[in-house]
Amino acid sequence: MTAPEDPITRALALAERSLFLSSPNPHVGCVITSANGRVLGEGHTQAAGSAHAEIMALRDAHTRGHDVRGATAWVTLEPCAHVGRTGPCCDALASAGIARVVASLVDPNPKVAGQGLARLRAAGVTVETGPGAGASRELNIGFFSRMIRGTPWIRLKVAASLDGTTALDNGQSQWITGELARADGHAWRARACALLTGIGTVLEDDPRLDVRGVDTPRQPTLVVVDSRLELPTSARLFQSERPVWVYTAVDDPARRAALEARGATIITLPGPGAKVDLGAMLQDLGRREINELHVEAGHKLNGSLVREGWVDEFLVYLAPTLLGPGRGMAAIGPLARLDQGLRLEFVSSQAVGPDLRVRARVAGRAHF
Repeated sequence: MTAPEDPITRALALAERSLFLSSPNPHVGCVITSANGRVLGEGHTQAAGSAHAEIMALRDAHTRGHDVRGATAWVTLEPCAHVGRTGPCCDALASAGIARVVASLVDPNPKVAGQGLARLRAAGVTVETGPGAGASRELNIGFFSRMIRGTPWIRLKVAASLDGTTALDNGQSQWITGELARADGHAWRARACALLTGIGTVLEDDPRLDVRGVDTPRQPTLVVVDSRLELPTSARLFQSERPVWVYTAVDDPARRAALEARGATIITLPGPGAKVDLGAMLQDLGRREINELHVEAGHKLNGSLVREGWVDEFLVYLAPTLLGPGRGMAAIGPLARLDQGLRLEFVSSQAVGPDLRVRARVAGRAHF
């Protein structure tokens, strides 16, 4: 096999293969090349508890019959230096005789945070950092968020008409956007660690809120904000095999027992106004190793998340239609001045069938 022109680009492509697989671990790829640039082995991080990218690349090289002594390992994140679900990758690389490691980024995990690179240097391995840093950080924006801020990266998904209506006043919303946009939305669901919705959406639409039509080895955890613990035990969301976490503001032993019998985990976090404390909930989700939180909720819960400053990114599908007055994307107004609006930065826009997908981030939010 001939070496790619840029090994770190190949490593990043491998990291993308773990997008639906490796959470809550970061998405990492590794390519091992010889002194003359020939690929000896490559791999990406597997499911949590299984091998990391570096181990997969070493195994691949062994399977191909290649000696990696004196080789270079190109890896999209610093090799780990601690014993977690697996052993330290930095030690495995050094023991295998790798002479040089090029890492895109230092791992933000406090258990690593430069220690992997330090141990490699101590073992006589030449270490470089930087190539592919931006792309690697984007792949792992949720992991960085959880490690640095203690909360997930929150991506709020909305399907709307061109004039911003997400549902008619009578609640009708299926379907504003087309089939291709809905399929694309499922791919974004699949990469998240968890999906979040509100009890209003559950009671009104009875959605399954799972991933369909995407080749994924796992279903994200479903999180329901249900202040009064009204979630029906007959809800269709229980049809999928995945954890269901219900955050509530009340302690109702009978309702708790009924929902727990359906497999739900009930977390009581009361806040002001007999509502769930959203900030406490997000901190709790961080402790539960949720990296990316994909929100598909109604305008009320969306509005609460936006007003409290928790939303990092908007994933908006716009249909080429006008629906007039109805329910908006998020109940955040009315505002008195234009400068009170939430300032965003466009990330990308792309046609998805007849619809338009727009990604926008809160200004400056990705620079934590």
